[in-house]
Amino acid sequence: MKTATRGSKPGKTSAGTMHAEDSTSSTAQQQQQQQQQSQPSYLQRFFTDQLKDMYYAEQALLKGLEKLKNACSTEELEDAFEKHRRQTERHVTRLEKVFKLIGKKPEAKKCEAMDGLLKEADTIINETTEGTLTRDAALIIAAQKVEHYEIATYGGLVQLAITMDLDRAAEILEKTLNEEEGTDLLLTDIAESFINVNAEQEGGYSWKKEEMQAISNAF
Repeated sequence: MKTATRGSKPGKTSAGTMHAEDSTSSTAQQQQQQQQQSQPSYLQRFFTDQLKDMYYAEQALLKGLEKLKNACSTEELEDAFEKHRRQTERHVTRLEKVFKLIGKKPEAKKCEAMDGLLKEADTIINETTEGTLTRDAALIIAAQKVEHYEIATYGGLVQLAITMDLDRAAEILEKTLNEEEGTDLLLTDIAESFINVNAEQEGGYSWKKEEMQAISNAF
């Protein structure tokens, strides 16, 4: 009987230990789940990161647009750059509103893309002749590269905001997106209406038009 008594005790102790381990494991899982829920999702972190990127980009663009405006030779293009500079000031303010909506302090993160595009614009200014429409045509291309970058980024931010149920943020960002698209169309209209045509008259080509037309017709 003593042997039976001794045999029953280890069984009870083992069951109690297993129950305690299960309880500990369950508590650890709950703590891990709570920790994951309290941390921003990967998508939220990416969204916030892109807002910081554009906050830097828009502020850098304010200085860039001033350079572009001072470098161009036509009143129409100068007015277009000045109009977009004023819009860009509003874009900065809108981004600050979006930061506030998501409970974040406005913060800028260096935007390598915008820095590169503005550096290219500086190169165009240095490599083209002052007062020529060729420079204006080149400045339009430089500015539209900037616009296309912003259109792509704001378009993506709008969709991410909608996905995360940030409807008010999406509305604010979409206003900026629409203005970026409007600026791009305006620059295209200015280029096609007279700047490109008149720039074409500034000097000859290293090829003859007749030869190029003959080659074109051959294909």
